[in-house]
Amino acid sequence: MIDLYSWATPNGHKVHIMLEETGLPYRVHGVNIRTGDQFKPEFLKISPNNRIPAMVDSDGPDGVPISLFESGAILLYLASKTAMFLPADLTLRWHCVQWLMWQMGGVGPMFGQANHFRRYAKDKIEYAVERYTNEANRLTHVLDKQLANSRYVSCNEYTIADMAIFPWMRNAESRGIDMNEYPNAKRWFDAINARPAVQRALQVLADESNSNPVDDKAREIMFGKTQFQKR
Repeated sequence: MIDLYSWATPNGHKVHIMLEETGLPYRVHGVNIRTGDQFKPEFLKISPNNRIPAMVDSDGPDGVPISLFESGAILLYLASKTAMFLPADLTLRWHCVQWLMWQMGGVGPMFGQANHFRRYAKDKIEYAVERYTNEANRLTHVLDKQLANSRYVSCNEYTIADMAIFPWMRNAESRGIDMNEYPNAKRWFDAINARPAVQRALQVLADESNSNPVDDKAREIMFGKTQFQKR
C-alpha cells in the first residue's frame, strides 16, 4: 500500500494523476501547507525539504518499505514499479526524462514565481511580474513548438513527462498565459484534461484545499518567516 502525503497543488496533482492512471492502491493524507502541516516533525521525517508530495510505499524494492520526496523522483519510482508511462525504448525513455527535468527545473519554478508575484505578493513589483510572466510564456512557446511535431510531450506516447507538465498548465491565465496563442499546447492540454483518471486525480484533496483560503496568516506560513525557520 502507498501512503501519499500531499495537497491539491500542481506538484501534488502530478502524483495523484500517476496513481490514478496506474490503478495502484493508495491512501492520501492531506498536508495543509496553508496551516503549517508541512513543518510537523512526522512529515519532515519523510520530506526533509518540507515540501509536498511525499510518499511511503510499504511494498518497496524487495518488499522493503521505501519513503520518497520530490515529485519527479516519485514519478520515476512509480513508473519503474509498474513498468508504465515510461517508454521501454531507451532513446524514447531518455527523451521522456529530459522533458521531466525540463518541468522540474524550468516550468515548476518559473510558473510558480509568475503565479506568486501576479497573485500572492502583497507588493506588486512590476519588474518581477514582467520577468516571470515573460519566462512563463517563453516556456509555453517551447512546449508548443515541441507539440507541433509530437502527440505528447516527449514522444507519441503518454508518459510521466505529460503528467508532470499538465498540472502547471492549468489556470494558465494566472501566469499571464493565453492558451489560445499556443494551439498545439492547447490541443495537448484539452486531451489530457479529458482523461477520466486525470479528472479523478484533480478531485483529490480539492474540497479540503478550497475550504482553506490564502489569507494573511496562510501567506505568512507559506512565504514569510515561518517558511524560513531552521528545523
